[in-house]
Amino acid sequence: MSTLAWIVVSGLTMSSLALVGAVSVLMPSATLERILLPIVGFAAGSLLGGAFFHMLPESVDALDNRLAIYVALVAGFLAFFFLEQFLHWHHCHRSDHTTHRPLGHLILLADGLHNFIGGLAVGGAFVVDVRVGLVAWLVAAAHEIPQELGDFGVLMHSGWQRRSALAWNFASALTFLLGSLVAYAIADQVEVAYLLPFAAGNFVYIAAADLLPEIAREESAADKLQTTAAFLAGLALLFAAAQLG
Repeated sequence: MSTLAWIVVSGLTMSSLALVGAVSVLMPSATLERILLPIVGFAAGSLLGGAFFHMLPESVDALDNRLAIYVALVAGFLAFFFLEQFLHWHHCHRSDHTTHRPLGHLILLADGLHNFIGGLAVGGAFVVDVRVGLVAWLVAAAHEIPQELGDFGVLMHSGWQRRSALAWNFASALTFLLGSLVAYAIADQVEVAYLLPFAAGNFVYIAAADLLPEIAREESAADKLQTTAAFLAGLALLFAAAQLG
């Protein structure tokens, strides 16, 4: 399968993950709360593992160990920091949606921009190497599942009808495919390998500023142990994958 085909299939598949949000209205809140935070912990570990065990080493291999790699890493980190600051947007991965959240339209705008940036990064990874692209996609997908569950719940809480919430959430997720195609289109004009450390910066920000604070809010020792184990499992899985590669 060609690189473009991989990008299109991965983009459409990632966008379809937006539909997983429908599960949040079928589960009791207690059940959703119980399964969601271990998933968040696993996603945090996967994001950090993908950044440090895959994206950065591949960047060094492709570009040599130059300062520009780490500038791109910081740029990726800052891109999500500014997105969150200026759009007043923050993920909520809990079933309690009474936190300070913007209205549904702002959620969709922020999510669309987030997915576009993520698509740029993952698309660039596919251009560099399909195997690296697959790792980047899997790590991003691990984050998308709890994110989409949370965002769909917010739309429902804001008064959206279920069908409309699903349709618009899917539409905002299609910007991931758009970003991937842009990365592919500019591959001949720019050095897309710099999107690898940029993606790593995205992953580090999401894990450190978004996901880890969520699981750190756990109060009981049993819950802390469960989410910590899930976090370490995500790290270990990506480390093992790097060793096999």
